Amino acid sequence: MKISILYSSKTGKTERVAKLIEEGVKRSGNIEVKTMNLDAVDKKFLQESEGIIFGTPTYYANISWEMKKWIDESSEFNLEGKLGAAFSTANSIAGGSDIALLTILNHLMVKGMLVYSGGVAFGKPKTHLGYVHINEIQENEDENARIFGERIANKVKQIF
Repeated sequence: MKISILYSSKTGKTERVAKLIEEGVKRSGNIEVKTMNLDAVDKKFLQESEGIIFGTPTYYANISWEMKKWIDESSEFNLEGKLGAAFSTANSIAGGSDIALLTILNHLMVKGMLVYSGGVAFGKPKTHLGYVHINEIQENEDENARIFGERIANKVKQIF
């Protein structure tokens, strides 16, 4: 099984969180994972992935223009039936990350993906729509990112 983690990052914050999520996926075991910036996507690996996690910085309560452009131009990939999840980074808790996550999830559903947030049933971190990493809060945030990755990997194994 394979999981791709796709992200856009200008300052390195979203890239850092993507790598933490990758660590969590690896903790689940028996899943090959690759973390890729949108400008360097391994097309073969992505197409073979059962799960894809999308990550974006939050800009004015929205996704990055790079993520929007990639989604708009990704018609060469058949994403139907794959498990999709999303995470975002923001500078403050009121930065609009929930709207950015909903934007990604809407696009994933249009592409026929199954979407999974990681849920609240497992306790903390509670991920209603996906994982949000608030840059001004550091306590437990790194571990929360790993837990999110592990939850997505476990769901991929459960479904596929």
